[in-house]
Amino acid sequence: MSPTDVAQVLNQALPYIQKFRGQTFVVKYGGSAMREPERMANVVRNVLLLHVVGIRIVLVHGGGPEIDSLVGRLGLEKRTLDGLRVTDDATMEAVEMALLRANQGLVAEILRQGGSAVGLSGRDGGLMRGEPISEALGRAGRVTSINTAPLTYAQDSGVIPVVCTIAGDAEFQPLNINADMAAAAVAKAMTARKLILMTDTNGVLSNADDGQSTISELSCADAETLISNGKATRGMIPKLESAVDALRGGVNAVHLINGSSPHSLLIEIFTDSGIGTMMRP
Repeated sequence: MSPTDVAQVLNQALPYIQKFRGQTFVVKYGGSAMREPERMANVVRNVLLLHVVGIRIVLVHGGGPEIDSLVGRLGLEKRTLDGLRVTDDATMEAVEMALLRANQGLVAEILRQGGSAVGLSGRDGGLMRGEPISEALGRAGRVTSINTAPLTYAQDSGVIPVVCTIAGDAEFQPLNINADMAAAAVAKAMTARKLILMTDTNGVLSNADDGQSTISELSCADAETLISNGKATRGMIPKLESAVDALRGGVNAVHLINGSSPHSLLIEIFTDSGIGTMMRP
């Protein structure tokens, strides 16, 4: 890229930076982009740039690959139902261990790149409370309330809160919360301007077998149609359900982007064309 091209990109970004300065963005990070150190470093660098230009970030993360690896090493069976992990007591222990380790790794990477971050479990300070979804899913839960005080305190201190998605139930015992659902709940509670869901695909696809068939804009009704007609399957179902929930809960826009694509976060937020799928109320 020539110096002129760089200048044009920066010039295009300026009005977006001015518009979003002081606004809260909730970024959900997970999937294959967490597996490789280079990809993680790239995502963290993008998050830090958003933070430096004055956007108030909350980073919410899952850890599916890490959980799968630990579950496998412990000889436990992985089972899913409607895109959610069936979580018995033994699996719950593995989930919490894997997510806390992933949380520490993300915080360490932010610090390594010169940022400030604090790692939080949803159980810390009653940040995230929940309830079981169903008996069939075991300790897989849904969020019932968010205590925003720890998040706001961190933001006001210039620190990025990094949240792993374990909630406490009525007895303060752990629940495994789908990261997309948790991020939507946080975004609603924080009255976020944007919720960015990082996926393993180039946004929402009109054809699941064609990775380039990205739908650039999607309404809530469109998302619900994709779920009901079976075109949205497996992990995309909770993502779309979470996006609709966030939009109907007051979030201004939801973006679904490929976390493995270089600088996808910056391209989606700071350019006119974007790179993934944007949803609005």
